[in-house]
Amino acid sequence: MNGKHRKDGPHDDRVPAYDASVTEGAPAAGTGSHGVERGPRELSGQGRTVLVTGASGMLGEHVARLLAARNWTVRLLQRRHAPLADRSDVEEVLGSVTDPDAVARALEGVDDVVHLAAKVSFAGDWDEFVMTNVTGTRVLLETAKRAGVENVVFVSSPSVAHTGVSIVGEPARPADPVHARGNYARSKAAAELLALEADGRRLRVTAVRPHIVWGPGDTQLVERIAERAARGRMPLLDHGAALIDTTYIDNAAEAIVRALERIEWAHGQALVVTNGQPRTVGELISGFCRAVGVQPPTRRVPGAVARLAGTLIEKVWAVRPGTDEPPMTAFLAEQMSTAHWFDQRTTREVLDWTPAVTVEEGMRRLAEHYRTHPLGAHDAPVPATGSTAADRG
Repeated sequence: MNGKHRKDGPHDDRVPAYDASVTEGAPAAGTGSHGVERGPRELSGQGRTVLVTGASGMLGEHVARLLAARNWTVRLLQRRHAPLADRSDVEEVLGSVTDPDAVARALEGVDDVVHLAAKVSFAGDWDEFVMTNVTGTRVLLETAKRAGVENVVFVSSPSVAHTGVSIVGEPARPADPVHARGNYARSKAAAELLALEADGRRLRVTAVRPHIVWGPGDTQLVERIAERAARGRMPLLDHGAALIDTTYIDNAAEAIVRALERIEWAHGQALVVTNGQPRTVGELISGFCRAVGVQPPTRRVPGAVARLAGTLIEKVWAVRPGTDEPPMTAFLAEQMSTAHWFDQRTTREVLDWTPAVTVEEGMRRLAEHYRTHPLGAHDAPVPATGSTAADRG
């Protein structure tokens, strides 16, 4: 397959029933037999082609750009045209990860895959999550084996192992599709187990779980928080005291690329990736708001009340879904009121990597971005007062 190519193939929009067998017989996350060895060499992108799915998102685009900078020939698989594909050194195939024909075209001549494409939402129909996250992953893995692909980095989420209780300085727990909270986490847990089960001599697979990725231009987290805070709709749960890890966008992209370069060490394992700098929810939300230029929230709601409200909102949303994400869900309330930070020693040893951008430097970059790219006037921001989190760093 030479040069750019943009092709639409037939799509099968039928939603299959959930196959529970995808959760059985897979190795436990982080407990694979592939210990950290010193003999194997790191993978180089020179002369290799990598397929990146989901590059229209912030993280996927950063990963694709970094791979290109490290000499991989980059090909994208997208439902719609991605601006990144306008570059002369990036190819594109249009289609869905659930379409075997489109996936087969995208994998022609490919050596490596970084799979980020997923349905990500706090609400939605279970079958839709299964179709994209589970079936799409299965189609990609099966086609990759037939196409002779050598390595796959499956981009997962720590939510696959979060069962609603605090995670305090722990390594990666096994993905748990039965007890994970919410349809997104449950479907990603099933998909991760599928991916790790496919790891073997012919196809090496690793799972990377970046946690709460943020950065300049982030419409899904930073700007959403700022917009809701500006409208008085962003409460702090339990005083915003829960301690959580996050990952600055550059660090998340670097760790994913390192997982491919270090696939000999990483395959068969699931690795949680964070900055390794836990902060309270209140401090992070305040930092995001001040960087964007809005007043941080001061209204406080007990976590138990928010979880109850989130459960009720989910039931209403299932009947009458809104045009945006629901204002609260039980999963979101748990995430905002429960500690979740992780032991990063295994991740850093396996990847031979440490984050280059601190939370404080990330906040400074965030503030600099929004000084030159302010949110639109329709957002009616409330001017912030005092120093930003970046200034305090």
